[in-house]
Amino acid sequence: MRQAMPSEDAVERTEKEHRPSPIDVHVGGRVRLRRTLLGMSQEKLGEALGLTFQQVQKYERGVNRIGASRLFDLSRVLDVPISFFFDDMPDAMGGGVAVRRSLGFAESQDGFEDDTLHRRETLELVRAYYRITDPSVRKRVFDLIKSLTPVE
Repeated sequence: MRQAMPSEDAVERTEKEHRPSPIDVHVGGRVRLRRTLLGMSQEKLGEALGLTFQQVQKYERGVNRIGASRLFDLSRVLDVPISFFFDDMPDAMGGGVAVRRSLGFAESQDGFEDDTLHRRETLELVRAYYRITDPSVRKRVFDLIKSLTPVE
């Protein structure tokens, strides 16, 4: 018996159903950003969560959705509030200022470019900062950097 070929509409619907949601991609990107800023490997994050590094990869690409309890675990392991994963979400995805404010999320900083967070220099600076083990020294370095920035 010969099988009928699926219609173009059916193929298009199937492809859309398998595409990651833009929100899942955004949240996964924020997981990757924070993990990278901490200098943590996918394997180490997976171990902390009881997952394989492949599952962490899928979360970071947005291929697999992150459930509420897993998001809670991620926030604890990565030491960020849950709202961090939704920060800087484009307005087109429901990340408008009114929505963020109503949910208690932090406002995006005006004039702050997303590219800044992805530069190697930024990552190296953050990693070096967190390698300072003495909290009082780390605070002094933080205060020094703040004192060098222009007052707005």
